[in-house]
Parts: sequence; structure tokens; C-alpha cells
Amino acid sequence: MRLDFSQPGGFYLKRLFTQTAGLLVLLFVFINSAQATTPSASAVASAHPIATAAGHEILAAGGNAFDAAVAVSATLAVVEPAGSGIGGGGFWLLHRAKDGFETMIDGRERAPLAAHRDMYLDKDGKVINGLSMNGPLAAGIPGEPAALVHIAEKYGRLPLSKSLAPAIRVARDGFAVNERYRMLAGFRLKQMRKDPETAAIFLHHNDVPPVGHVIKQVDLADTLTAIAKQGHAGFYAGEIAKKLVAGVRKAGGIWRQQDLDEYRVVERQPIYGEYKGLRITSAAPPSSGGIALVTMLNILAGFELDKMDETRRIHTIIEAMRRAYRDRAEYLGDPDFISIPTKQLTHPFYADGLRNNIRLDRTTASSNLPGAVQNSAGQDTTHFSILDQEGNRVAATLSVNYPFGATFTPTGTGVLLNNEMDDFSAKPGTPNAYGLVGAEANAIAPGKRPLSSMTPTFLETDNRLAILGTPGGSRIITMVLLGALEFAANKPVTDWVSRTRFHHQFLPDAIQFEPHALTEKQQQYLKDLGHKLKAMTRQYGNMQAILWHKRNNLISAASDPRGSGFAETRKH
Repeated sequence: MRLDFSQPGGFYLKRLFTQTAGLLVLLFVFINSAQATTPSASAVASAHPIATAAGHEILAAGGNAFDAAVAVSATLAVVEPAGSGIGGGGFWLLHRAKDGFETMIDGRERAPLAAHRDMYLDKDGKVINGLSMNGPLAAGIPGEPAALVHIAEKYGRLPLSKSLAPAIRVARDGFAVNERYRMLAGFRLKQMRKDPETAAIFLHHNDVPPVGHVIKQVDLADTLTAIAKQGHAGFYAGEIAKKLVAGVRKAGGIWRQQDLDEYRVVERQPIYGEYKGLRITSAAPPSSGGIALVTMLNILAGFELDKMDETRRIHTIIEAMRRAYRDRAEYLGDPDFISIPTKQLTHPFYADGLRNNIRLDRTTASSNLPGAVQNSAGQDTTHFSILDQEGNRVAATLSVNYPFGATFTPTGTGVLLNNEMDDFSAKPGTPNAYGLVGAEANAIAPGKRPLSSMTPTFLETDNRLAILGTPGGSRIITMVLLGALEFAANKPVTDWVSRTRFHHQFLPDAIQFEPHALTEKQQQYLKDLGHKLKAMTRQYGNMQAILWHKRNNLISAASDPRGSGFAETRKH
């Protein structure tokens, strides 16, 4: 039907039609914007398909992202023991959709109360090689069990027993060994053989298990069941606690029941920043990740990276990395023990000063910046990202530190212990297993949490949201930086996780880069600027990421092709 406004009464009809059409447009816009405030699907991206499935299982059972985070964390502890476990700790970054509340759950390990500043030094004051890496003396007091209980009780909606059920089931039934497990077990084989309990659980006939070999962890299932039934006390008190302390002390460790009695998680305000209209939410100390990430992005905000040729761009990013890692070594540690100048380090004015001595035609040698010494690097940790259909989200990075942690399991617990004590500065100025140096701020002290590089992060614009993070030891922060720059350039989520990577951590003063990350021409150009280069023999990292396009309400997720993870979106 065609309306004729020239007929009698047409003026009023036209005005009514115009008003009605306007209301319909407003209603259409309102409906679209209302849809964009809640995701069209849930998404889970983790380092193992079984853990991703556990997250979706809990979401389908009526749980929220926080319940799913408990399930994924516990399941990763079972199927990815090289990266994380209930004998370790981590940081869980949470966003609650209903009120926008954000917090970081600090489940980082603590030094035993009998620990002291020089516990890894010989009579001449030199670091004893391997003492902070292997065996029970290398283990901090685990924080993951306390964190899972805390998240479930304060932020979840399902009982802890429900959220832990997938992990308990997989621990009893077993999981099949894959190539990634074999690679990491081979890397730590010599040390794993030294502890009969660890060897019995994670090796096969005292050797690296073949692909497809099923690893069952009955003791771990019993420990998880105790946590499911008793909460915090299921791990930190009673029979499990007795076995943990007795096993550690019998093998030469220094744990006491008081260490377990006093362990508590801490809720910390995340680190916030902005980069060219992009809002950053990231990990707070004792993680160095958020401060270093914001520092680097603040420095880079003063450059027009998109107008630079690729090699000049790489040089500029490297110089930002160098300066942020220098500050990491000098200023950062456990905020409950030291005063950290967070506002200064994350302020754009401070970045202006750091940027002023960056030359585009020449590198700045690390020796020309205040600082300390050097060494090598490795791989550790795990990360997962979750978004539920209410808009709740979690980015969590968990660790036992080096692959398979301290390679020590107290008898009858199934709990593979961390070696996070190596993340302290055993001697200020001396590098740890990842080549990271630290000052007095990260010296060992009783009850102190060691500095970390874990960087679970949210990135947000008016119409896009990113949830991301990665394992990778000292290279975690720079991987998240490169992912953030991909997000800022409006690249798809698959590009963030798959892009080739380069890294600089102040000391050693060299650009570390993956195979094929730099062309021969780029390498020569960087050398001409004064850079030293260290080509890596293999790729590194295992990023897990989620992207929500709010404008069209599309959810996409991706797992790093370097790993064996799995990312999946589902409607629940």
C-alpha cells in the first residue's frame, strides 16, 4: 500500500507516520545495542581439549564463567602437569558483567616461613646451581587450591563439588599422552627420574611415555575430592596437609604446617592503562605483567607505528621492551613487602621520559641503562580465557614454573610441586632459569610471593573485547604486547595467536626471535642499528584468546597453533 499525504488530513497522517518511523528506528537501535551488551555465545580457549570441554560442561550445567574457570583450572592440573597444577599457583583476572566489577585473584605461591634470603647460596655467597629448581626445597606454598575455593564460593553459582567433578573424573579415568607432553617430559626426564613418586605417575617404565599412553592419577583424584568436600581445609589441613608436609620434610624441604595454615589468596585491583583509545586491564603485582605491558604501550603511544616500515617498527618495539624490563628488574616484587611506584611506572608522563632517549637510527645498549646481569630462557605455565553468555569473563595464567615444576610429588597426594622459589632473586643481579635478573625488591623473605611474568589481560574498545594471555616464562609479557598490537590493528583473533614473535628482556642484551620471525634483510638492518640477535631453534608460547565483536555480536576464539590447545564457542 502507498500512503498519499496530499489527501485531506494528510499533514497529520504524515506527522504521525514520521513519528512512528522515528520510534521504530530508535527501537531497532535500542534492540541492537541491547543485544550487543550480552554475548551471543560462550567461549572457552585453553591449552588442552579436555580442559576446554570441562569448561563448557560446567557452563551447560548452569555455571557462569567463574565456575567454568574452576573446572578448567583443575582439569589443566590433571592433563597438563608440565604447565600448572594444584601444587602451583596463578592469577585469575575476573570481570563480572552485572556491575562491571573487576578483580585479580592472587593465588601466587608464598615462600615457606623458614625461607631466608641466602638459602640458595654456598659459603662463598655464590648461587648453588639447581637448588632453587629441583626437589622440595624449590617449592613455594601452593596457592591454586585456595584460589579455586575462593572463586567458587565468592563468584560462582555452583557448588565446588560440581565444578571439580570433571577434573576428578579425568584424574581417575586418565588422559592420553600427546606429543607436547612427550617433549616436555623429555626435557625434564633426568630430574623426574630422581623422585620415584613423580616417575611412577608421569613416566612409563621410567622413561618418556609413548603417544596414547594413558596416565591415571588416583591420588590426585582423592586430593581433589577432599577439596571438593571440605573446601580450603581439604588441602591446607587434615590428612592431605600432613602428607604434604611429611613428604617435603623427609626429602629435605622446609615446609611446616604453619605455612599451610597461614596461606590465603589476596584480591588485588588490576592494573589499568590506555593505548590510543584501547582500554587495558591486566595483572597486578606480584605479577610484573600489567605494569610492564602498560609501560610498553605508553612508550609506543608516542610513535606512529602504522606509518613505519616493518623493521623500524620492530626496532621501536624492542626499545620499549628493553626499558620496561629494566624497570621490572629494579622496582617490582611482592606489594605486601615492598613499596611499588605503580602510578609513576604506568603514567604516560613517565613513558614520555623513557621514550625521549629512544633513537630510531641506533639501539640503546642495556649497559647504558641502570641495571644488572644475564643468562638463558625456557618455557612454562598455562593460560586459558573464558567468556560466558552473560558477559562474565576470566583470563587466567597458572604455573608450576619450569616444566613439571620441582619434579617432586609427596607420597600419597598426587600433588606435583612447583619450583616457584626460582622466581625470587636468589642473589640480586644473578639471573634465574629464564635469564631474568632482579634487585632487592624480589629478594627471598619468609611468606613473600615471588615476582611473576604472568599477564592475563582484557583489552577493550567501544565495540570490541579481547581476552588473552599465554605461557612462556620471561617472554610472556612481550607475547601479550604483540597480541595487543594485533588487536589494536583490528586483526582477527587467529592472527594474535599465530603471529611470529620476537623478544627483549633488558638482559641478556639480545633480541630473541622465533624461526622465520625476521627476514635476513631485517636481521642485517637490526644489526646495523647495533642490536645483538639470538635466533631461537623452536617456536615458543601457547596463547589462548577470545574476541567479541560487540557491534555484530560475533564471538571468535583461537588456540595457539604452536600448542595442542582447543578453542570453542557454544550457545548454552
